[in-house]
Amino acid sequence: MQIRNICIALLCFALQTATAQDFRVSRTFKIGSPGGWDYIAVGPDQKIYVSHGTQVNILDQRTGDSVGVIPNTTGVHGIAFAPALGKGYTSNGRANTVTVVNLKTAAGQQPPAAGQNPDAILYEPFSKTIVTCNGRSHDLSVIDAATGAVTATIPLDGKPETAVSDGKGKIYINIEDKNKITVVDMRSATVVASWPLDAEGPTGLAIDNSTHRLFAGCDKQLVVLDAGTGAIVTKQPIGDGCDGVGFDEGLKLVFASCGEGKLSVIKEESATSFKPMADVPTKRSARTLAVDPKTHAVYLPAADTEKAAAGERPKQIPGTFQVLVVTKG
Repeated sequence: MQIRNICIALLCFALQTATAQDFRVSRTFKIGSPGGWDYIAVGPDQKIYVSHGTQVNILDQRTGDSVGVIPNTTGVHGIAFAPALGKGYTSNGRANTVTVVNLKTAAGQQPPAAGQNPDAILYEPFSKTIVTCNGRSHDLSVIDAATGAVTATIPLDGKPETAVSDGKGKIYINIEDKNKITVVDMRSATVVASWPLDAEGPTGLAIDNSTHRLFAGCDKQLVVLDAGTGAIVTKQPIGDGCDGVGFDEGLKLVFASCGEGKLSVIKEESATSFKPMADVPTKRSARTLAVDPKTHAVYLPAADTEKAAAGERPKQIPGTFQVLVVTKG
């Protein structure tokens, strides 16, 4: 019996190790144009949208070929989509605007104003609005997705980094400089709760609406919270320099992209059980990500960088911007 138990334990360990090693950078999509970057998004049209300086590069999701550009998005951070309307939206940090995009033509419309330095952006399905996290003015801009009109400005008491929706009228926002999550009720456009994270520097944020769990990427740890009460469920180790968190509903996997050159993968076994699966080598600077729920691929923008002095951000080597594609198997 003891030998049998040992064999079973060894087999389980072997399977877990094999699963961890299954994740790898399987492809690299090169983008020749210059400029910095922030977020990346998988569109509803088998295309990848990559924020890149003053434009958004659009790539064919299957081949990585360039299929278009959204111009005049100065200081672009994020991209969101309202598929039923056939529209996309970009948050233009330096212009303090949101560009409304026709997804068929990639043509931008006259941009509505947002708050100061709109950063992360999301489509909120319950209210059918676009929400921007405005880093400098410490508020949210709420924009009617159909008309482009700003319908509300919601003040916050800190710098909003990323927001996610529960699809039922509440959104959750990482407040980076206060190390907490703020909850907003979209019905009243007001803050209804604030929950301390007991961790530093929250950036990326994702949600599992089936288990009501929030996943906040902080300094070297992923904090899992109950989305109903704000109670901390667990903390899991991740790499350093996390700026993006994604969730694959089908595989029940949480991904944290870390600028030190790791993609941390954590398995949600249940609402109360989480297990680190892998730290996939990526590239130093691959700090944001997008997860495709259909193909289960993870996309990370990155570039080669020069060696930097202590305390300084490394400079991008011109001509090396790319999108890493991480897949399993």
